[in-house]
Amino acid sequence: MKIFYNITGGKPKKLMKPIGFTILANIIDMLPFAFAIFFLQLLFEPFVTPGTAINTAKLWSTFIGLIIAMAIMFIAEIPAYRHSYRDAYMTAAEGRAELAEHLRKLPIGYLTAQDSGILSNMMMADFTMIEHGMSHVVPSLIGALVTPVIAFISLAFIDWRMSIAMFAAMPLVLLIILGTAKLQKTFGKGVNDANVNAGNRLEEYLEGIRVIKSCNMTGEHSHNLEKAFRELMKQSIKMEGLLQSIILTVTPLLRAGLTIMIYVGSYLLLGGSLSIMVFATFLIIGTRIFDPLSEAIINFTVLRYGAQSGERITEFMTEPVMNGTQSPPEGNDIVFEKVSFAYKNNQVLKDISISMKAGTLTALVGPSGSGKSTILKLAARFYDPMEGRVLLGGRDMKDIEPEELFKRISMVFQDVYLFQDTIGNNMRFGREDATQLELEEVARKACCHDFIMNLPKGYDTLVGEGGCTLSGGEKQRISIARAILKNAPIVLLDEATASLDPENEVDVQKAINELIKERTVIVIAHRLKTIHGADNIIVLDNGHVVEEGKNKELLELDGLYSKLWNLQQKSNSLKLV
Repeated sequence: MKIFYNITGGKPKKLMKPIGFTILANIIDMLPFAFAIFFLQLLFEPFVTPGTAINTAKLWSTFIGLIIAMAIMFIAEIPAYRHSYRDAYMTAAEGRAELAEHLRKLPIGYLTAQDSGILSNMMMADFTMIEHGMSHVVPSLIGALVTPVIAFISLAFIDWRMSIAMFAAMPLVLLIILGTAKLQKTFGKGVNDANVNAGNRLEEYLEGIRVIKSCNMTGEHSHNLEKAFRELMKQSIKMEGLLQSIILTVTPLLRAGLTIMIYVGSYLLLGGSLSIMVFATFLIIGTRIFDPLSEAIINFTVLRYGAQSGERITEFMTEPVMNGTQSPPEGNDIVFEKVSFAYKNNQVLKDISISMKAGTLTALVGPSGSGKSTILKLAARFYDPMEGRVLLGGRDMKDIEPEELFKRISMVFQDVYLFQDTIGNNMRFGREDATQLELEEVARKACCHDFIMNLPKGYDTLVGEGGCTLSGGEKQRISIARAILKNAPIVLLDEATASLDPENEVDVQKAINELIKERTVIVIAHRLKTIHGADNIIVLDNGHVVEEGKNKELLELDGLYSKLWNLQQKSNSLKLV
């Protein structure tokens, strides 16, 4: 069934052992009832058949059998419990890892177009629902169904009329449950959307807490966060209200089967077509059979809600990853051939044809929004062009196996992100097998060894999430050390010194000079003085290449580059008074 496929996140085979052992345990759970009924028959036999003595030996044998059956029942529960919980949490752990790996292989363009709250909610909340569904809901549902089914079949052999009477209301109950399926799916989507929105607003609130404090944005300025929480409350109440309505409706209907059975049994008993012992047997089992059935109905409604979580995961896992099967060529030159690119309906690059030769430094210059960052992202294959081709060593990047391609490229971003780990491990993201001596060597080249050794634990010092415990210059130098350690032949720089103070800028510039030696380098330049020695400067404006050449040649053209150069020279001479 699709519902079991979804509740396991696309791995229904993971339910085979939990369901199998649960069914076995529930069949064994019926043994004490069988012994109990047989015990009562022996006990009341003298009253049913006058003159018959109680068979004490059989009575004691049945009692001992009852004790043994209860012990077996306890033993049978152990593997059912173990597989239900262990397999559930193992499936969720494996699923989260697979989802993270799938995320890594998706195009950056797809990920940036997604709401981050959807992905984080899927990773945590949806997999939590899978854990709960596999560990609690499915085994309980199967167990709660097995007992009534076995009871119905067994009792039908005793008296089919009483058995049908006991379950007479079941068809109506099933119709109600199936009839509310679409409504439950709608309400479930509402809860998920509200949960995602609340998570986004909370993340926004926490990330902007400094702005909120500095601008005294209190009270009504927190309205969006409060509104999101209230919407989540509203949708959750709707969902719970629906579930409770289903339960409150079908449970009395279900239990009406006991009333119908008593009525039919009394009629048959008075008519002489039903023995008192059979009637007693049905009464004993009937008082117990509807509790697991009620539990099954509750679990089924919860199961459907949990299956929506699994459905979101399985749909996301079908998103196509970046393609490409060929090995990268020997050459490291990058060529754009008639490349056009747009973010949704906003076209950023228009018929761009440029060449970045191997072993040279190419600088990208232009006003904000001219397309510099997009060219860098296309060169890193964070995106694929909508028209034209991006070639590496004469081969279309779309045809190159993505993992092999990324090994050839190092990137240093303007906004450096360090993981919540040690400084040494953050540097090893460039190469996991790097030794301590290699770390220290690249750290010296990146001008960060001295400040690292002054930290409490040196290279084993933990940094906060995003590198929040380090300054901007320190993070930049660690990022450059990471890129040096990777030793990739192509280096892409998103102006690493743009937001640094003069003292840090000098150290970072030294580190960059070490990084780019004998490599193919593409750099976004905001401070033109840092790229005046570039082998080639490409000037962009409104998605077009408007000028290209060396610094001196572009200044002589007296065009856009010259205008930007003169503006920066003028701004450098301004002082606060």
